[in-house]
Amino acid sequence: MKPTRRQLLGGLAASTAVLALPARAVGTTPLTAQVADVQLLPEEYGRTKIWGYGGTMPGPEIRVAQGSRVQRQLINDLPQATSTHWHGIRIDNAMDGVSGLTQTAVAPGAAFDYDFIAPDAGTYWYHAHNRSFEQVARGLYGALIVEEPSPPDVDAEDVLILDDWLLDPATGQLDSNFEAPHDRSHAGRNGNFIATNGVSGLTKTARQNERRRLRIINAANARLFQLRLEGLEGWVVALDGMPLSKPEKFGETLVLGPAQRADVFVDVTAEAGSSAYLLAILNGEALPQVRYNVTGKATKARRDMPNPLPSNSHQMVALDGATQLALNMEGGAMGGLRAATLNGKRMSFRGLAQEGQFWAFNGAIGMMENPPLAKLSRGENVRLKIRNDTAFPHAMHLHGMHFHEVMDDGRLGPLRDTTLLFSDETGEIAFVADNPGQWLLHCHMLSHAASGMMTRIEVS
Repeated sequence: MKPTRRQLLGGLAASTAVLALPARAVGTTPLTAQVADVQLLPEEYGRTKIWGYGGTMPGPEIRVAQGSRVQRQLINDLPQATSTHWHGIRIDNAMDGVSGLTQTAVAPGAAFDYDFIAPDAGTYWYHAHNRSFEQVARGLYGALIVEEPSPPDVDAEDVLILDDWLLDPATGQLDSNFEAPHDRSHAGRNGNFIATNGVSGLTKTARQNERRRLRIINAANARLFQLRLEGLEGWVVALDGMPLSKPEKFGETLVLGPAQRADVFVDVTAEAGSSAYLLAILNGEALPQVRYNVTGKATKARRDMPNPLPSNSHQMVALDGATQLALNMEGGAMGGLRAATLNGKRMSFRGLAQEGQFWAFNGAIGMMENPPLAKLSRGENVRLKIRNDTAFPHAMHLHGMHFHEVMDDGRLGPLRDTTLLFSDETGEIAFVADNPGQWLLHCHMLSHAASGMMTRIEVS
């Protein structure tokens, strides 16, 4: 029996020494991936061993002005090879950080220099992209904030990275079975401990009538966060870093799939002496992601509705005459996949499962073992129809470019880099293939990507 949308939204709960390194380029800042102990759980549980950039959870926030150059030398002080992807940035292909596609994974004790321009203002993040189903789950991520030339009219800003952790309740340590067949074939690795910026029940102070910018990032491996406001009135001003043409009133809830982001302007409406909340709906219960203790008044009166953020410059896609592509997502538990091609061989679903592969795109499995989904010319307009022929939701992320979601009435929705499709749902995205290189297209339920849901698009 397939899970319902309500069930999916509400019930998916559940150091080595550095060796000789190459010299850093002038101006490059080190970004060290390392083992660390952090206080995730209450103190009586002791500290939890994670992998973190700079040994912190989350990793160091990178904040630059729009159009600025980002230079970071990834130093691998882990027992496993790694790489770093700069999620949502329109980047040179060689800097995209996808091991096995755009670079070789950085071996333990080695380093790699990332050097790129951040062309678009917005809320982005960076995370491991080698064995990401394990390395992101261990904590290898951080926020990348690209600021607008003129700051918006807000009193404060909060960068809020939402995540869940799968912990052993007896030891307080991460569950080490990162390749569990159930996670790979079902909803992915869902944790039993929910945190914001590595803290459970994050608390901040605020003032009545204050306007705050919430930069919300879903860094979870698989969890959908269904968010609600209490004591706050909000407007969504950007999705996946891309400004909306007009702020949209925050509805009853806002759903963010893995890797998706939302910039929300909120006015504090709660009375002084009370609290306001950003809540997550889990198993039908509203739990605080962030609590704001209201200590006084910022102003006597509320502001007007916020103005839109300045748009980022993108070439507008032309739907008429665009190249038509199709992607059918198949497989998983309770799915209809009977066979698929793996490593050039046609295999039954049973045989695929024995290889740890449970999902397929258009009947094939493998990022590099199969032809690309498409070979496109630079500047080509594309319409990609995606069919979710599975029992679970999937958050599909396109590297290197942004796309519009095409609405049911044919209108172009907001620009995004990750689109969420539920079971038996068909969606369409449209984009201009304006960035040359080999670009990954994959499900950001990271266990799904590792077990079949990866392909690539070539632009030349």
